Amino acid sequence: MVGHVGIIASGSCFPALARLPRLAFTERKPFATVAAMGDDPIREWILSEGKATRITRISPVGGGCINSASQYDTDAGSFFVKTNRRIGPSMFEGEALGLGAMYETGTIHVPRPFKVGPLPTGGSFIIMEFIEFGTSRGNQPVLGKKLAEMHKAGKSAKGFGFDVDNTIGSTPQINTWTSDWVQFYGEHRLGYQLKLALEQYGDRSVYDKGQRLVKSMGPLFEGAVIEPCLLHGDLWSGNISSDKNGEPVILDPACYYGHNEAEFGMSWCAGFSGAFYDAYFKVMPKQPGYEKRRDIYLLYHYLNHYNLFGSGYRSSAMSIIDDYLRMLNA
Repeated sequence: MVGHVGIIASGSCFPALARLPRLAFTERKPFATVAAMGDDPIREWILSEGKATRITRISPVGGGCINSASQYDTDAGSFFVKTNRRIGPSMFEGEALGLGAMYETGTIHVPRPFKVGPLPTGGSFIIMEFIEFGTSRGNQPVLGKKLAEMHKAGKSAKGFGFDVDNTIGSTPQINTWTSDWVQFYGEHRLGYQLKLALEQYGDRSVYDKGQRLVKSMGPLFEGAVIEPCLLHGDLWSGNISSDKNGEPVILDPACYYGHNEAEFGMSWCAGFSGAFYDAYFKVMPKQPGYEKRRDIYLLYHYLNHYNLFGSGYRSSAMSIIDDYLRMLNA
C-alpha cells in the first residue's frame, strides 16, 4: 500500500543470524497489568534477550505515515524498531508472523522479527533485524526468481487465509481460512473493500456494481490450478530494496496464503520490469487466463486506496469493475 512504509536506513549490519534470538510476543493483558511493566520495554528486551550490554545510539529513521521507526545501535549490533502510539500489538503481531513465515521459506531476504509488545503509555512496538540497505532496489530478475521461489516454498494445508487477521496499510485485512480461492477473494478482499466504500462514502454505485462482479467472476479462474502460496501481500516499490550485497529485500508485508498472481496487485506502482516477470514465470509458470485476471487483482488495491485516501482512486476502481462487467456480460 502506498504510504505504508517502514524504511530501514543504512548502517551497521546485525551479527550473523546464528546468534539471533527467537521471535517472542508479549501476551496481551489488561491495562492495569501492562502499566506495571518497565518504563521502556524496548530497551529492556535489547539489553536482555537481545544480548546487548550497552545501547550506543538511537537514531530516527525516515518512514511512512503510520508508524515511527528508529535504529538502535548497540555493542551487539543494530536493531530496527517500529512503534505506534495509537494501535495495540495486534497490527505488529500480524506483521511479525508474516515476516517470520517468509523468513522460514529460506528464499528471499526479509528482516527477521524478534519481539512484539505493548508500550506502557499505550500503543505497541516491534523489534526486528536491522538490514543495511544497498544503493538500489535490487536486481529485477533476481527479485522475480526469489519471489517465485518463496511462492513455491510457502504452502498451506489450511487453504487460503492466514492464522491472524492483519492490515493492508491501516485497513483491516480479514484472513479467515477458506478452502475456495474465488470465495475467499470475493468475500474477504473485494467484498470487504466494497462494504467499506459503502459505509464510508455511501458509494452505492461502486458497491452494487462491485458485488455484481464478485458474483460473476468465477469464469475468470477456469482452467487455472490455484494453490495457496505465501504472499507478501503489499508488494510495491516502497517495500522493495536490496541489502549491501545487492540481494533483494522485501519488507512491511500484509501476508496471507493466496493465489500467486494476487502478488502483482500493486504492480501499478512497483516498477516490475519484463525481466522480473520472465524470471518469475520460469519458476512459477503462467496459468491459463493470467492476462484476463490481471486487473481483478489490481482492483483490491485500488479499492483500498479509495477507502484510505479518497476519490482520486475511485475512477480506476470503477473502470476495472465496468470493464469486467462488460467482459462477463454481467
